[in-house]
Amino acid sequence: MDIKGCIFDLDGVVVDTAKYHYLAWKKLGAELGFDFTEQDNERLKGVSRMRSLDILLEIGGLTISQEEKEAAATKKNEWYLEFIHQMQPDEILPGVLDFFNQLKENNIKIALGSASKNAVLILDILKIKDYFDVIVDGNSVSKAKPDPEVFTQGAEKMGLTAAECVVFEDAEAGVEAAKNGGMRCVGIGEQEVLSQADVVVSGFTEFNIENLKAL
Repeated sequence: MDIKGCIFDLDGVVVDTAKYHYLAWKKLGAELGFDFTEQDNERLKGVSRMRSLDILLEIGGLTISQEEKEAAATKKNEWYLEFIHQMQPDEILPGVLDFFNQLKENNIKIALGSASKNAVLILDILKIKDYFDVIVDGNSVSKAKPDPEVFTQGAEKMGLTAAECVVFEDAEAGVEAAKNGGMRCVGIGEQEVLSQADVVVSGFTEFNIENLKAL
């Protein structure tokens, strides 16, 4: 079956915004009186904002009211957005734009499939929103990966079947979501983490249109 559409996760695939989440959580930890390390941050990967806050408080040995939790989560998000607004187009991961251009030349549609509610803002800041034919983000889906909703919605909006789409993901739950949606998947990262993917590469500098056609 010919590939007619590619669906990209945002964070860790197109751009690395994880570091900004970390800096915002670290700032919150400091304000609450303890050091939140990069090692601690590993526990927050792929976890919702409120659950992340619970883990942070657990690390700091703190208990706060629900009201204080809501305020802390809001504050963290505001700091994260401040960091995001300072992003530069050179923060797009290596090889991504070259690959997007190859897809355009071959009339292959491009969709975003991200749980982030700030996805459109990030694409705007990086000046790459125009590359995307379809955007599905955290504002239009209700189910988290490994549920395939974000990817199946992307395929539907492109007018394609699951079999005509390939997903690019850097997280285990994302690869699982692609597979649950009946799609082929390219893992961006480490083989041992993303072993369910059809192929795993370290980044787009080692993946091109020929590799895509060979899937």
